[in-house]
Amino acid sequence: MLPILYSFRRCPYAIRARYTLAVLKVPVYLREVALKSKPAALLALGGRSSVPQLIDADGCRYPESMDIMLWALSKSKEVEPKQLLWPLESRTRLKMQLWIQYNDRFFKYWLDRYKYADRYPEHTEAYYRRKAEGFLQRLERRLSQGAFLFGDFISLADIAIFPFVRQCAAVNQAWFDGSKYEFVRLWLAYFVSSDVFQSVVMIKNTTWQTDDEDIIFPVTQVALQ
Repeated sequence: MLPILYSFRRCPYAIRARYTLAVLKVPVYLREVALKSKPAALLALGGRSSVPQLIDADGCRYPESMDIMLWALSKSKEVEPKQLLWPLESRTRLKMQLWIQYNDRFFKYWLDRYKYADRYPEHTEAYYRRKAEGFLQRLERRLSQGAFLFGDFISLADIAIFPFVRQCAAVNQAWFDGSKYEFVRLWLAYFVSSDVFQSVVMIKNTTWQTDDEDIIFPVTQVALQ
């Protein structure tokens, strides 16, 4: 019996969880959730029913995307990818955590308002974008020094953050493509054009229903480049 991952294809939190599982080659049963009609099996868990959520083979519940990513690190047998994604040095891990926290607490707040500006009429879309740009500017400075946030290899911080930048870019793709964030665009393009993203992480699955046969994810083996 494999662990069960409740997921929603377009959710940035779910994307970063699936991406980590894919590059670390940790298999799970993937259950695609319709947010407006969540399955009884998910609701029966009690508490929050947001996705992603993972239930491991022992019945332990991991209700947050970062919980799932760290769980995948603990279960993966891929020694080199694990060391690249999550180096042993505690100071580096702390710095990665700070980047992720800034993304989740600051950038996500302004991104939601930029994406759904009509729901927040207190300010204009342009105002919310300028606020979100504070994080894009930090990313640009960082990425001007290396291909990824912590050097020449993908880290857990890159995986945790890029789905949210992808979402930001999609609000006004023409603006993003013409913006001054050259290094951010190159960094994002690496992820969204990769085989693992296109052919594994973002593969479309039908919404899971009770008694459906479970889908094994990832469906193919992928390499951390």
